[in-house]
Amino acid sequence: MPHTHDASDSIDDALEASAAGVRALKISLFVLLGTTILQLAVVLISGSVALLADTIHNFSDALTAVPLWIAFILGRRAASRRYTYGLGRAEDLAGLFIVVVVALSAVVAAWQSILRLLSPHPLENLWWVVAAGIIGFAGNELVAIYRIRVGRRIGSAALVADGVHARTDGFTSLAVVVGAVGVMLGFPLADPIVGILISIAIIVLLIGTVRSIGRRLMDGVEPELVDRAEHAIRHVEGVRAIQELRLRWVGHRLQGDTAIVVADMPVSQAERVADEVAAQLAAHLPNADAIRVRTVSD
Repeated sequence: MPHTHDASDSIDDALEASAAGVRALKISLFVLLGTTILQLAVVLISGSVALLADTIHNFSDALTAVPLWIAFILGRRAASRRYTYGLGRAEDLAGLFIVVVVALSAVVAAWQSILRLLSPHPLENLWWVVAAGIIGFAGNELVAIYRIRVGRRIGSAALVADGVHARTDGFTSLAVVVGAVGVMLGFPLADPIVGILISIAIIVLLIGTVRSIGRRLMDGVEPELVDRAEHAIRHVEGVRAIQELRLRWVGHRLQGDTAIVVADMPVSQAERVADEVAAQLAAHLPNADAIRVRTVSD
């Protein structure tokens, strides 16, 4: 007998999670745009291509907040006859867009650095370059901490990936400082070489991001979530075994179904067991929207 727990609380949770995601994107967008403007001003007075590469990437990172913002808004829409599961997948599609934008930023940064490597140009105001690199690191690290924290709390792989991306950007900003110090020590090619290294770091970062987003699109979930769900089910009195358990992410919300084996008992008692299983799953999987529970007699 199939049984589904009341999802009214999970709807409120989903709306609250989307609001938290949008708030995180708004704040991080303005922080990164402010960092980018400061870095661009230093690029104009110094001519550093390493800093230019970092500035381009920070700007692209700020822009990635826009498609995610749109995706969170779309994810709030109710399911329809065409999209019966809702539009939560828009979040994962936004993640793919982020991958494309970041890849393009890496290509532009590498191209500018190679040109400067072939045609060296003296740098000016190197201490301003050092300051801009430190500012870039601080801005990205603040954004990374905030995005990762909110992303993990609401279960958004795209937001967590964007936070990890921002953290890596912070270390590339520190690489700009290394390049400027190298120029100060009499090695003028340090600046374009660091620019190329930054581009390589961006590409390496993309590999992990593509895996994370791709896993979500293929209905992959973290094994520990399955372990947590199994633990919750097995501790319900009356459950003899778990015949089937399936979970999947739709955006930053979990959906799934399970078939549990119960002893031969009255229908009303089996329904109470299913109710308790649904309640335990909701308690152990706070990102769950609705878990369909079916009972099978032993």
